[in-house]
Amino acid sequence: MKELGEGMVKHCAGLPLAIIILGGILATKYPSLTKWLKVSVNVKSYFKIDEGQVLKDVQFPEDYEIPVDRLIQLWIAEGIVSSKQEEGDEGLIAEDVAEGYLMELAERCMIQVRERDIATLKMRSFQMHDLMRDVCLSKAKQEKFFDIADQSNACQLSTIGRVRRVSVHKFISLQCIKSPRLRTLLLFDEFLPKEEYAKLLPLTMRSYYDNHEDEFFNPLVWFVMLLGVSMLSIKYMGLWKNMFNNFNFLRVLDYERGRGAGCKLPKDIGKLIRLRLLSLRDLEFLRSKLPSSLGNLRCLQTLDLRMENRLYSGLFHVPNVLWRLHQLRHLYLPKQCSRKTKLKLGTLRNLQTLVNFNTKNCYVKDLINMTNIRELEIRGPFNIEDFNTEELDKNPPIIQSKYLHSLSIINDEGRMDPRHLAHLLLSCENISKLSLDVEITRLPEYHYLSSNLAYIKLRRCELEEDPMSTLEKLPNLRILEFRYRTIIGKEMFCCGQAFAKLESLSLKYLPNLEEWKVDERALPSLRRLEIENCRELKKLPDGLRFIATLQELKIESMPKTFKDRVEEGGEDFWKVQHVPSIIFQDCK
Repeated sequence: MKELGEGMVKHCAGLPLAIIILGGILATKYPSLTKWLKVSVNVKSYFKIDEGQVLKDVQFPEDYEIPVDRLIQLWIAEGIVSSKQEEGDEGLIAEDVAEGYLMELAERCMIQVRERDIATLKMRSFQMHDLMRDVCLSKAKQEKFFDIADQSNACQLSTIGRVRRVSVHKFISLQCIKSPRLRTLLLFDEFLPKEEYAKLLPLTMRSYYDNHEDEFFNPLVWFVMLLGVSMLSIKYMGLWKNMFNNFNFLRVLDYERGRGAGCKLPKDIGKLIRLRLLSLRDLEFLRSKLPSSLGNLRCLQTLDLRMENRLYSGLFHVPNVLWRLHQLRHLYLPKQCSRKTKLKLGTLRNLQTLVNFNTKNCYVKDLINMTNIRELEIRGPFNIEDFNTEELDKNPPIIQSKYLHSLSIINDEGRMDPRHLAHLLLSCENISKLSLDVEITRLPEYHYLSSNLAYIKLRRCELEEDPMSTLEKLPNLRILEFRYRTIIGKEMFCCGQAFAKLESLSLKYLPNLEEWKVDERALPSLRRLEIENCRELKKLPDGLRFIATLQELKIESMPKTFKDRVEEGGEDFWKVQHVPSIIFQDCK
């Protein structure tokens, strides 16, 4: 095998990156002669770059941490990974196929994994090697795959008529782009940076306002301010109009950090009927009403409306037209919508991601039609009409998707009925992640919870009963987080053989907790324990001394007396003296 390995290394021609890629490939193969021979025969094929996948990655700025979900949505919108691949015998959807491609790139060490999902351990973000990025940029330039636009090459953009993709890393005027068949426009800078404001407003106007901005009741100051806002609004409208009139073939329009974007989203957005991906995340508009012409974008697969609105307390009015977008796969609604917003979403049967589904603006009954949903975030009061409280099984199911793996419920308007939560969870038999940010007094019995749950976060639940007796029965739970008044009781107990697979436990801001007991057989796999701002907790549980797997103990914002007990020489140190890393932070 040594001679075989040396022969494969010769194909690397002394290039460090090629050697790294080859090493990454061989690392995934059990060291057997047969598998190494297969790699040796096709060794050159492993160095070939998939233009559609890897070249798409380098459109992001240098050293940028690329979110996997965002990149996959770009791939599908561009047609690099086709939704037709969903018809295969393996039952994989396009997102699964794309994720497989990314895993292969990671195995070849062509990308560096930066973050993994805490429940599934799947890749969440990554970066490109500098050398790999340089190679891909050179290839992209040669193939005219895309152009990176900034101030340095703004003058040349008028000559790139053949380029279909433009990535704007630093602000340029979009009028510079003269490519009528542009398909992808990625913008990583502000829609209109502050330094551009100075170029738009006359010097005398800016000087006057700077010198008199404290004169709140001066009518002339208000006149100057309104005049400036009007001039900026005209500029914003010009930017939008240029885009809608000249980029009619756009399939992808993605803003990274847009900030101020004018008075409102123009209705001419409806002209971009070929759009597959539209992301307006973090754009700020003065007016809260979105145009009904969004309903014209029938090809949309991803729609991100998580915008900002400072004048109307962040509230947006979304017209009831999204039901027309039957091809939608990923929908991110505004965090808060106005009372007038009433959305019917029952026709969106292809949805896989639905974030900010607010029960005050949407209909819970529509969830049953979303049979492909994978990630769901529900906001607002959760009440089921005509609910049979005596026989829960007699109630119709709320969700019928067997693919749902992540569920989040957020409500700061009153308590949630535990029976309603139990019935909802009964429909979610395959979820691996559960986040509850809602007052609920008690958890449903454990048989309502999915046995696949690997991650649970509870916040503001104000549980009156100790939840450990329920949660300890979950066979695959690895990460458990209690945040801000999860429990209001004074005691918590982890009994024998509880939490067999739990690796991380976080207890934060449990103001009433005074005593925590841990049986000597409990938490046998715990590796990380974090205690923060539980200021009534008197001492560490004795059972911690039996947890040989514990690698890190973090104590934060606890009384100094508690810190003194845990430090070397303190009364509790003997319980954790085997822990390699004990961290204290802000203990006063």
